[in-house]
Amino acid sequence: MTSLTLVRRIKARPSIVFDALTTAEGIASWWGPDGGPVLEAESDPQVGGRFRVRFRTLDGSEHESSGEYLEVVKPERLSMSWHWTGGVEDPGESLVEIRLRAVAEGTELTFTHSRLHDEDSRRSHEEGWNGALDKLERHCLATERNLENRPPGIRHRKQA
Repeated sequence: MTSLTLVRRIKARPSIVFDALTTAEGIASWWGPDGGPVLEAESDPQVGGRFRVRFRTLDGSEHESSGEYLEVVKPERLSMSWHWTGGVEDPGESLVEIRLRAVAEGTELTFTHSRLHDEDSRRSHEEGWNGALDKLERHCLATERNLENRPPGIRHRKQA
């Protein structure tokens, strides 16, 4: 078994990043390693709730992952089991843990995917997650900018 940890600084507040990580609409905007579309996204972000995401990569292949939320602390932490449907990408169940911390620029995201089968799986997941997190950063920045540009009467309350 092996793991990977990625750290990103995202120019959006933690509540925006958290929503992108946990809502079906948010997940549909960034999931997957490349520019391919998310075909289905379901999310019930509470302890014991489930998520499922099916996406297509640019090479035309389809992939589906699912799991159970093990810890949900808005807007700070998420922990979930992870399973690939069909098990081709990585057999068995692994663990995804995400920590969000408010920083001057927005949010520091620490993403850990552990209990991966072997080093080849770790390398493949690292490449995929880096592509997905690139999209997550772009989505969250756009969301933050849209909220900042709303007229004062419509602006949402800023959260940590």
